[in-house]
Amino acid sequence: MGTVVMYSSVSVDGFIAGADDQPGPLFDWLMSGDVPLDESGVLKVSQASYDYTRPYWDRIGVTVVGRHVFDLTDGWDGTPPSGVEHVVVVTHRPAPEGWDPEAPFHFVDGIEAAVAKAQELAGDRVVEVAAGDVGGQALAAGLIDEVRMDVIPVVLGSGKRYFGSVEAQHLLEDPDAVIPGDRVLHLRYPVRR
Repeated sequence: MGTVVMYSSVSVDGFIAGADDQPGPLFDWLMSGDVPLDESGVLKVSQASYDYTRPYWDRIGVTVVGRHVFDLTDGWDGTPPSGVEHVVVVTHRPAPEGWDPEAPFHFVDGIEAAVAKAQELAGDRVVEVAAGDVGGQALAAGLIDEVRMDVIPVVLGSGKRYFGSVEAQHLLEDPDAVIPGDRVLHLRYPVRR
């Protein structure tokens, strides 16, 4: 099975969005360089960010998100983001009325079942779990292998926490990647078992 990775851009004070769900400058690094990150031509990063991010993105097979993110993005109009093959949505509610049953989205009740479904779909590819409440639940359940953070030099002051509502201590190993980019510091921590 592939690695299960908790991931997001994050402020230096640990927030992935403001209280209003807006990311503010957290994704500005994706447009701060001159190296195209994807085919859209919109995302351009530094060479260091490209060398770190592109190979990771290419390994993602499935993304796990909560229903809140799904609703905020309108389900990406039925097309998984960034070339990901499937999205698993952790929710107690069914798919929205009128949702295309052929869209590669899977609505699953509970974090353990969601990660199991994602691993089944991903095979040996990466399962990416969105940071926030869902990521925090997966970490607390011992389902996360690696924590990746794109740390942005901004203090948001309040908002949605990177680890959601996790209140217990969880030890991570020393970072095995520390990559400075333009307006971002990429960090990768294996989770201590």
